Amino acid sequence: MFRTINRATRAAADLLDEQLADMVWPVVPGQSLRALVDAGCDALPMPGSGDTLSRWKTLAKVGAADLGLAKLFEGHTDALAILAELHGAAGPLAGSRWGVWCAEPPQYRVGITCLTDGRVELNGIKAWCSGALDLTHALVSGWDRAGRPCLAALHLDQAGVTMIDPGWHAVGMRTSATVNVRFDRVFGTLVGAPGAYVDRPGFLHGGAGVAACWYGGVTRVAQRLRLAASAPSGLEHVDPFRLAHLGAADTALAQARAVLREAASAIDAAPDDGCALVTARARLAVEAAAEEVLLRAARALGAGPMCQDAAFAQAMADLPVFIRQSHAERDQAAHGALVAALTEPPWIL
Repeated sequence: MFRTINRATRAAADLLDEQLADMVWPVVPGQSLRALVDAGCDALPMPGSGDTLSRWKTLAKVGAADLGLAKLFEGHTDALAILAELHGAAGPLAGSRWGVWCAEPPQYRVGITCLTDGRVELNGIKAWCSGALDLTHALVSGWDRAGRPCLAALHLDQAGVTMIDPGWHAVGMRTSATVNVRFDRVFGTLVGAPGAYVDRPGFLHGGAGVAACWYGGVTRVAQRLRLAASAPSGLEHVDPFRLAHLGAADTALAQARAVLREAASAIDAAPDDGCALVTARARLAVEAAAEEVLLRAARALGAGPMCQDAAFAQAMADLPVFIRQSHAERDQAAHGALVAALTEPPWIL
């Protein structure tokens, strides 16, 4: 079985490399997602299956290619993992493209009503729905009449599904085409029991998978810095300040990579555990690396590449927005509470 998983993983990785090599700038995430799904590049190992690192390597590759595409690709592959983990009745159809719309800002709330025929009915507005215009299906969080959190799978080609422009003013992550979606008597299927979506181990595993996308974006920025820090052809002089920034960027990336690898190994060793400590640490480590590399690259390269290199400029704009999917000090505080509750300090070498 493990050899079969590895063969499938390698085949999907080879297909992904071919697809990414054929992409041209500017990337159109919705079209590119369709191409990746149709080519079978979404056949990733499930989190905790014994090859979580390969899953995250794929997400990082897509993140390095384009963060807008990574946002949609990660959501789609996360949906497939959720359906597999919760044994959703609405299994993925061939060629279907999924989103996971589970943000819960207080001003928006979707009601989910269970019907006698086994379906559920959704009503309300869901915020932060990335890629809505290009997806075929979505997993949508909401609340039943008892006030319990629920998850529903639904087809987006329904009369009651309306896209609402929330006024996305940021340049960063604009291509993710994030909108609000209104549901008026939209029908779907309940996925798992109430509360199962957030209580399952994969909820935290998937959060670390998002960090793998961020990591890919950071490598894209750092690679531009590395090339600029190399000696110009035929010249011996290299800017020492660029080298200093490159050294700091490399250190930050190496630290984040090590934490991601540790988290992937921990998840595979205990797939039924959310691995809260290491998954939170992975997200925070990659966030910190992103902030460090963004600062270093801007200072080392100056305005030229950010104004004249379209792909690099887009990555520099996308990454600060994407990492704000983290909750900054709130996530640090939650992680600190976990560390404080340990019986022994976790830092022994």
